[in-house]
Amino acid sequence: VPGVPSRRGAAASAPGKEIVYNKLLPYGERLEAEAGRFLAQIKGNLARAVQLQELWPGGLFWTRKLSTYIRLYGRKFSKEDHVLFIKLLYELVTIPKLEISMMQGFARLLINLLKKKELLSRDDLELPWRPLHEMLERILYSKTEHLGLNWFPNSVESVLKTLVKSCRPYFPEDATAEMLDEWRPLMCPFDVTMQKAITYFELFLPTTLPPELHHKGFRLWFDEFIGLWVSVQNLPQWEGHLVNLFARLATDNIGYIDWDPYVPKIFTRILRSLNLPVGSNQVVVPRFLTNAYDVGHAVMWITAMMGGPSKLVQKHLSGLFNSIASFYHPSNNGRWLNKLMKLLQRLPSGVVRRLHRERYKKTTWLTPVPDSHKLTDQDVTDFVECIIQPVLLAMFSKTGSLEAAQALQNLALMRPELVIPPVLEKTYPALETLTEPHQLTATLSCVIGVARSLVSGGKWFREGPTHMLPLLMRALPGVDPNDFSKCMITFQFIATFSTLVPLVDCSSVLQERDDLTEVERELCSATAEFEDFVLQFMDRCFGLIESSTLEQTREETETEKMTHLESLVELGLSSTFSTILTQCSKDIFKVALEKVFNFAISNIFETRVAGRMVADMCRAAVKCRPEESLKLFVPHCCSVITHLTVNDDVLRDEELDKELLWNLQLLSEITRVDGKKLLPYREQLGKILQRTLHLTCKQGYILSCNLLHHLLRSATLIYPTEYCSVPGGFDKPLSEYFPIKDWGKPGDLWNLDIQWHVPSAEEINFAFYLLDTFLQPELTRLEHYAIGKLEMSRDDVQQCLAIVHNCLIGSGNVLPPLKGERVAHLVPSLVSLEETKLYTGVEYVVLILFCFATHNSENYMFLLRIISDVLQFQGSHKHEFDSRWKSFNLVKKSMENRLQGKKQHIRALLIDRVMLQHELRTLTMEGCEYKTSHQEMIRDLLCLSTSSYGQVRSKAQQAFFTALGTYNFCCRDIIPLVLEFLRPDRQDVTQQQFKGALYCLLGNHSGVCLANLHDWDCIAQTWPAIVSSGLSQAMSLEKPSIVRLFDDLAEKIHRQYETIGLDFAVPDKCIEIAVMLQRSEHPSSNFTALCSEEIQLGIQRQKEKNAEALRNYENLVNMLLDCVEQRNLPWKFEHISIGFLSLLLRDDRILPVRAVRFFVQCLNHDAIVVRKVAISAVAGILKQLKRTHKKVPICPYEISGNPKPSSIQAGDRLDNQWLHYDSRSLPKTKEAWESCCFVEKTHWGYYTWPQTMTIYAPVEQQPKLGRKRDELTEAEQIIYDHFSDPKFVEQLIKFLSLEDRKGKDKFNPRRFCLFKGLFRNFDDAFLPVLQPHLERLVSDSHESTQRCVAEIIAGLIRGSKHWTFEKVEKLWKLLCPLLRTALSNITVETYNDWGTCIATSCESRDPRKLHWLFELLLESPLSGEGGSFVDACRLYVLQGGLAQQEWRVPELLHRLLKYLEPKLTQVYKNVRERIGSVLTYIFMIDVSLPNTAATKSPRVHEFTTRILENLKPLMEADEEIQNHVMEENGVGEQDERTQGIKLLKTILKWLMASAGRSFSTAVTEQLQLLPLFFKIAPVENDNSYDELKRDAKMCLSLMSQGLLYPQQVPLVLQVLKQTARSNSWHARYTILTYLQTMVFYNLFIFLNNEEAVNDIRWLVIKLLEDEQLEVREMAATTLSGLLQCNFLTMDAPMQTHFEQLCKMRLPKKRKRDLGSAVDTIPSGDLVKRHAGVLGLSACILSSPYDVPTWMPQLLMDLSAHLNDPQPIEMTVKKTLSNFRRTHHDNWQEHKQQFTDDQLLVLTDLLVSPCYYA
Repeated sequence: VPGVPSRRGAAASAPGKEIVYNKLLPYGERLEAEAGRFLAQIKGNLARAVQLQELWPGGLFWTRKLSTYIRLYGRKFSKEDHVLFIKLLYELVTIPKLEISMMQGFARLLINLLKKKELLSRDDLELPWRPLHEMLERILYSKTEHLGLNWFPNSVESVLKTLVKSCRPYFPEDATAEMLDEWRPLMCPFDVTMQKAITYFELFLPTTLPPELHHKGFRLWFDEFIGLWVSVQNLPQWEGHLVNLFARLATDNIGYIDWDPYVPKIFTRILRSLNLPVGSNQVVVPRFLTNAYDVGHAVMWITAMMGGPSKLVQKHLSGLFNSIASFYHPSNNGRWLNKLMKLLQRLPSGVVRRLHRERYKKTTWLTPVPDSHKLTDQDVTDFVECIIQPVLLAMFSKTGSLEAAQALQNLALMRPELVIPPVLEKTYPALETLTEPHQLTATLSCVIGVARSLVSGGKWFREGPTHMLPLLMRALPGVDPNDFSKCMITFQFIATFSTLVPLVDCSSVLQERDDLTEVERELCSATAEFEDFVLQFMDRCFGLIESSTLEQTREETETEKMTHLESLVELGLSSTFSTILTQCSKDIFKVALEKVFNFAISNIFETRVAGRMVADMCRAAVKCRPEESLKLFVPHCCSVITHLTVNDDVLRDEELDKELLWNLQLLSEITRVDGKKLLPYREQLGKILQRTLHLTCKQGYILSCNLLHHLLRSATLIYPTEYCSVPGGFDKPLSEYFPIKDWGKPGDLWNLDIQWHVPSAEEINFAFYLLDTFLQPELTRLEHYAIGKLEMSRDDVQQCLAIVHNCLIGSGNVLPPLKGERVAHLVPSLVSLEETKLYTGVEYVVLILFCFATHNSENYMFLLRIISDVLQFQGSHKHEFDSRWKSFNLVKKSMENRLQGKKQHIRALLIDRVMLQHELRTLTMEGCEYKTSHQEMIRDLLCLSTSSYGQVRSKAQQAFFTALGTYNFCCRDIIPLVLEFLRPDRQDVTQQQFKGALYCLLGNHSGVCLANLHDWDCIAQTWPAIVSSGLSQAMSLEKPSIVRLFDDLAEKIHRQYETIGLDFAVPDKCIEIAVMLQRSEHPSSNFTALCSEEIQLGIQRQKEKNAEALRNYENLVNMLLDCVEQRNLPWKFEHISIGFLSLLLRDDRILPVRAVRFFVQCLNHDAIVVRKVAISAVAGILKQLKRTHKKVPICPYEISGNPKPSSIQAGDRLDNQWLHYDSRSLPKTKEAWESCCFVEKTHWGYYTWPQTMTIYAPVEQQPKLGRKRDELTEAEQIIYDHFSDPKFVEQLIKFLSLEDRKGKDKFNPRRFCLFKGLFRNFDDAFLPVLQPHLERLVSDSHESTQRCVAEIIAGLIRGSKHWTFEKVEKLWKLLCPLLRTALSNITVETYNDWGTCIATSCESRDPRKLHWLFELLLESPLSGEGGSFVDACRLYVLQGGLAQQEWRVPELLHRLLKYLEPKLTQVYKNVRERIGSVLTYIFMIDVSLPNTAATKSPRVHEFTTRILENLKPLMEADEEIQNHVMEENGVGEQDERTQGIKLLKTILKWLMASAGRSFSTAVTEQLQLLPLFFKIAPVENDNSYDELKRDAKMCLSLMSQGLLYPQQVPLVLQVLKQTARSNSWHARYTILTYLQTMVFYNLFIFLNNEEAVNDIRWLVIKLLEDEQLEVREMAATTLSGLLQCNFLTMDAPMQTHFEQLCKMRLPKKRKRDLGSAVDTIPSGDLVKRHAGVLGLSACILSSPYDVPTWMPQLLMDLSAHLNDPQPIEMTVKKTLSNFRRTHHDNWQEHKQQFTDDQLLVLTDLLVSPCYYA
């Protein structure tokens, strides 16, 4: 339901925010009392329901009523009630065992109650945070959901998160500290728990505490988190959540946090997050594409930091837009474009929102912005100036101009004088051009955005309004029948402007008044053109209409409908025309009316397309001024029609005369006006109806029925009669009223002065006269026909029904609701569930009774419409209302003023909103009482839904679903009737009926699904019926449509099923609040307090209900099992049934024994589908049977013997060292094992210890292991028997080791869960049976057998968590040989599965428990025995195990590194890659995060030092490094150099692997390798290079994108400067490409360091003079890039430097002998001169889309060198041709910058004969 606007301005004591539009309804004064009654009823009944412990139906029913109340009246209750409602719902939502669907219902209402946080301050309300946390933990991180024991809907996550957001402002002041204690222990950056912790922090941490409590709020965590954020480098997933948290913090506390120290870092990261492609050849790290920041939050953060004394943010923002401006040019496109557009759209709206908050919003309890940090006018101007250029470029972007238009709308509110002129400059030429339609639509949509600011002018932009008329006149040619989109945008454009401005000719005022300003005089004289404009517009429209008639000779084709495009044009045309006429003065209107009348009567139009458009235009005219217009139209049409129907033969013609049809159509449209004005013509209209209602021609009588329908509606509905932009219209004399003052004026909500049409007695009488005359006889005829008194042809019946239908929808709102008794006993309830009546301004008068027999004919369609309208229709349709609400919101968005807010909308829009409020009231009848008459009709609909005509069925089903959604509890009444058709023992069901019934169960996509109501009673009926319908004789699996239906049904039930509750208890806390709610005053509920008997009865009922639910649950399981066991049930139904059963697993009840047996047997079913379901189900059952293991608290500081550290320090500390794996003290004996404290979860203790640390209690306190069969429960015995049976196990293993989909199979976690459960619940009972199988499987190298054994072994290792030492030791004695065999047999197909197996085994296990495994894996990873492949696989498997252990195995990591280091010179590529990856994991733990201790694990620094020692020979050598090591010659020792190259290849693999994975990059260490890479990396893009060079290049690309810390910048530049002196030109060339990317990706960090900027500038300018041509050209490209992103600026010294270089004299050309060698080495002077030319060329190319002031002069300088020797000439040509290419689009604008002489020279150059040189 659309949000409800609220009014500001009521005093605090008054009720909350009510909906102000109610006051403006014609019956507004009656609503106060009505609301009071309604609220009292809700309070009383809701309180009663909760006290009686009746959550359903009572509680749910009345909470739903409360949300209806909010929708109708806003938050119209006292503060006390508001708080009580919130507290009650908070308690209800957090009931632990509450059924999910109820929880969501309560949560949505609670969110709605908390939505307007300014209504309730922290003093009024405090909510605890822990219940919400427990709920999120239970649902979002559910331990049982993946096993299928809990089914949650998809929407639950977003509902819960929104709920927390809404409650957040009201958390107590100590909450922050408690949350930090709760979640800090999870912050282990290598673990998934980090993501969880940061998500929780982002969601829960309160940021709206008042300043005096900041020390209890963000001060507690700000430094810690921002430190973490600043130092993390590779965008892990949680970094985005931190950004969202900071953005929210900044917005809520503007002025209380000093962001300046972080600003360069923040902007650098935001820029990196946009993923823009930079540099000449770049590889984007794929991770950046997924984990980038959310643009919306980045924008929030930027806007909150703006302003304040330092202006630093604005400086950086300008820098950001300068650096990315060129990406906005329409010629650029890529997947980054969406982000850039979003940035552009969100920023202005963020700034407007902030300005609104600082300047216009009423102050509330939320912390206000201190004056020192409010945005000043200068701030706003700076902001608009920095963003306007990109916005103007984005107007023409490939993705459309929507974002730019929205940005301009907001910018124009702030600074119209800066924004509108440039937009107009682009618009005028676009209106002139005929060749570029996209340009026109783009500019028009942007002008529409700024229309309101343009027309109202304001003090900054007084000349704005003068542009309006020229724009309107020039837009007229856009009404063009040949270009649809242009036509629509033009209509929107004209309509927008005419809504804002009264079209009144004021030119006469010039003579009368002399006190006008210059602008006003100009406007007055311009308004004389209005009349001209209106007439020209009409001519254009007539042209459009005539062309659409001519195109289609529609008469032959008889298509009923207009095409979609035509209907859009029709809508555009009629609404624009009606807007224009509404806003016209009387004189202009008369001329227009005359014109449209003549056009309508002098032509005859076909009624499909052109006719509708003309009739629409006429209707618009009549609506605006009914009296004048009806005088012209009604008499004319009536006389023509009467004349043409004088002869009775006409009445029986199948085809009617065109003229007659056209006049009927016209008449039926023009009667849609104010009913009072129609009364004078009632006789004439009545005669026409009598003449034409019974025409034989269908087209004719339908038009006549429309006339009847419109007459009835006009007479009986309530609606506003005018939508003028100023109350009272413009008909006052100009001396009293000066219309120009009203240009663009908003409506005044308190003086709207709406003219309502409320039906008068006379009109009601007219309506009844029509009903008596035309409806009564038809009803009588139908009645006679139904009982067989009267014969009627099919067509007659159809005509009859058409008349009835039109009468019904014409007068729907004066007909009373249907009478009838309530259908009782559908749901038992102790609370009244009665409906509340709303007053909608009309007294009901008549009652019509329908009685139909079902007639077998096409007339079903009409019948259906009638039934569904009787059920639903109350004067307007729901879907029409929804679409009107949508379009209202769109118009509101495009015209609203977000800066001032306070509903400053245009009057027409406000009137529309009031009308919508009226319709909302008429439609809020949902949840109506279900009466017997409804019951009969719904049953009729069910009959039609199962009839034999396909079309009728589908229409009827839609009506049926709508009806089901409307009435309370009627589904329970209907389900048995639907299921009748599926009964297997019925012989008389046809296939059509069977299908119809299935469709009725399936439901439509939005409504109720009968097959899956969340209620035991209903499911217990439908599910067994669906399964056993497989035996019905109407069911045939040969029909694909029926098979598809069953598939859809099963799929929909699986998708929508949510676990249904078994426990409906209500805690005492809720009941206390309910009692308070019942006692509260204003309005006091007149319910007496409950007596103890009632309360006892309630508790009694609730217990019964729980018992009944349980009974129902078990019955349902048994019924489904009975169904499956039926003989000859088709397989499909067996599968459906097993699917249903698997949905019934729960975590609070063990499945009935019979079902357990069934599922265990299904493990060996023939069908693989069934086996898969059974595997999941048995895993779930084992989880249900799991016995709880006792935990005991421990104190980690005592164990380690170290005191608690005073401040937070993460990483390896003395107090968490006992967790490390230490081979000297492994638990290898029983005593050691039992005395060892095993901590299973990896993250505990890394960051901090939790408040209470628990571990599992010793063995003797745990459940007994090794139980005998008679100690087991019945369910356990079933499993025990099957798995102890060798035959069963053999069959199972056989099935599990089959292939499913060749090549697609992976390690299956479900099967792993099954085995883990078996070994956890029954310890080693089944090992003897399984052992021979395991031994057999391991030695079989097939993919599927290996996978099967890997799944079992992983299950075994994880399942042995609580076994005793003896059992575990025995287990490993069995496993070690198995694993050794497996690892030696490993193949390409299976190494992934073994990797997963070992990783799964080690996940969340103490490494000391698995010491056997780790020692086994570390035995000899690289033995070389099985060849390079087996080595790589072993490393992979080992890496899987160690990576799971993260920081707890430093010793193993050291051992592994020591083992690998000598082997780094491996020859084989696959082993190298794997070693690279393993090294990444070895050094993963070495992070440089804040307050983190140095790690005990291996450190990068020490490793790199050792590596560099070995690479020395390569570093010192000067010649090119060739990869001349062949892969084969691994024999004998090679020289150091070759060894160095091999080592380097492995190191490259390591650097590439770690580029994206580690948290912090070890920059200082890698820098020492850079010079080497620069030397190796190839210059050209050529893939034929060997691996070494390709890798070096890739590595450089990845390193250049890395994020640098400020302190690393000088180090990097040092290396670059050193390399620039290198004598390999490759190295000098590669520096430049590296520099481009590095600077862009760390832009603001460099800009913040002046020395660095100068260094880079010096470096580039020096390389411009390099002796190697390629290096010079690359330096020029780099320079132009740095200039373009405004890193360097083109200043005078630079310009003179280049000009000086250009003037170097060239040596004279010597006459050479022809035979002599050409002089190849360029002389130094030529190089310098070329450098100067390149410098100028770089400057010119650095601004591809505009012409700065210095450009013309440089072009002239450049052109002087056209005839210099090569390579200079080539450079000049390239530059000029590029200049021409990029400036060609807007050459008209750019030309202005040059003088005439310069243009002459340029023209010569650009089309010069030098192209032929």
